[in-house]
Amino acid sequence: MDANGEELAPAVRSILAAARDRAGGEERLSVDARSFPAAVADAEAEGRVPVIAEVKPTSPTTDGRRDDEPVDLARAMVDGGATAISVLTEPDHFGGTPESLARIREAVDVPVLRKDFIVQESQLDLVASDLILLIARFVDDLDALVTAAEERGFQPLVEVHTREELDRALEAGADLIGVNNRDLAQLEVDLDTFETIAPHVPDDVTLIAESGIGSAADVRRMREAGADALLIGSAIMDGDVTENVRRFTTA
Repeated sequence: MDANGEELAPAVRSILAAARDRAGGEERLSVDARSFPAAVADAEAEGRVPVIAEVKPTSPTTDGRRDDEPVDLARAMVDGGATAISVLTEPDHFGGTPESLARIREAVDVPVLRKDFIVQESQLDLVASDLILLIARFVDDLDALVTAAEERGFQPLVEVHTREELDRALEAGADLIGVNNRDLAQLEVDLDTFETIAPHVPDDVTLIAESGIGSAADVRRMREAGADALLIGSAIMDGDVTENVRRFTTA
């Protein structure tokens, strides 16, 4: 079950159980983060749709695995116009590693998001990144974890799926919010989720649409609904990542 006592899909339960057992870093990090809102503004000024392109070797919701060198993938995504790079560091279900993130962040000049299932403060200290994902559904004390992330210099991106989670994120002071179109109970994707929640997000929050974006039409739909940026994984990893990113950033 999640922090709200709700049932999760079996794959998600397995991911969360592993996350609760995973050790954190041994020393408290201090991060000099690259500004994601500034990167979004730069992309807009240059006429690009702001896209966070995701380096995701595999996942429970996709078939197969991609074993390209992660740094090469990230550089290719930046060449296609990616505003930021998301890197999975969850090892058991997504094939990610903190080492890959560290090498990618050294190799690119755009903000890098650490995407993982962080449930306790010490796990913030595993590897430096510019943004760090905090999933409201999985975190018992969201206020404390947002504060702990900010104290280290991270820009916390708080992921929500419901109005109740959005309210928790806003109460915790989040100014970067991602709406996940995927329901973690059934693993079903519905772009209506973003369209339902977006009108309730304050204008001074940077709003990101996540999951289920697979076409230029999806990009336009999310942008019209209020997305400042989009996080796209599988649709970019499937094929030529540079061309795929370019297709979305010019939609």
